[in-house]
Amino acid sequence: MHSILIVDDNIHLIALMGKMLEPLARVIFATNGQAALREMKKSRPDLVLLDQEMPGMSGDEVSAAMRDDPDLKDIPVIFVTGHNDAEAEVRALTAGAVDFIAKPVHEAILLARVKTQLRLKGLSDELRRSATLDGLTGIANRAAFDNRLAIEWARASRNGAPLSLLLLDVDHFKQYNDHYGHPAGDRCLQAIAKVLNGVSTRANDLAARFGGEEFVMLLPDTPLSGARVAAERLREDILALEMPHARSSTLPLVTVSIGAAQWVPSSTETGCQSSDLIDWADRALYAAKAAGRNQVVEHAAAGALPGSRGHAQASAVVEPH
Repeated sequence: MHSILIVDDNIHLIALMGKMLEPLARVIFATNGQAALREMKKSRPDLVLLDQEMPGMSGDEVSAAMRDDPDLKDIPVIFVTGHNDAEAEVRALTAGAVDFIAKPVHEAILLARVKTQLRLKGLSDELRRSATLDGLTGIANRAAFDNRLAIEWARASRNGAPLSLLLLDVDHFKQYNDHYGHPAGDRCLQAIAKVLNGVSTRANDLAARFGGEEFVMLLPDTPLSGARVAAERLREDILALEMPHARSSTLPLVTVSIGAAQWVPSSTETGCQSSDLIDWADRALYAAKAAGRNQVVEHAAAGALPGSRGHAQASAVVEPH
């Protein structure tokens, strides 16, 4: 069901519009701009009906704050205002609104315009979703991962929370394709993607295909110890699929190697970039392969300044059997 946030300092108007919109969506409300932004962060609505003129933070300022926030910028806004003239409408559209409704609110106009914006939002979400999915595996693609990494990096920078990353590679995948054929290789990658989705259970976690037979899992608000647990579960669950791999020199089954890394923002770390986190995980993955594959290796110096040559340390080794 759709959700609509009504933002107005007039609680009677909120109640009136809420009753009108009940058949269309779940209605939530806020009586000032700051509360509205907090509510959007907590339960991202499909549409915002925003009073343009409120004491304190105006509707124009709320809309501007939404446009500057990567998590909120795609939420459509309909301004609701007491002015009914061309100048007011132009000001609303310039401020980022997708539509404009004058007070007093007419129910038929409100419903028609809200239905239109919810339909457009649904189409936009579907197009955006299709553009961010990997065609073969159905999980997020590289572009979606890069975008989310930028968002989570900025959030971690603000909150001082750890951000962890897993980089996974299918062991001896070229030999698998050569022996079983590319259609079988595709099915293998699809099965592994399904396992990643099963482990990626929190709303902010992201499993994505990084390229070829490489996958990534982004784990916000997760220390390296938690990333290691997720990585071990991934490795074990993929091994438990028992997909035969007659050409593997590690095991006669499909296995994966995983590199784990974390970044913890601090006042002493200057100049770190999101690409450093990928580099740390890649170093750990390389170490996992060099150590015999089918294991998780963590980058012990993840969080160090760029240019410092941290080392990778094995956290789990599985002996062939």
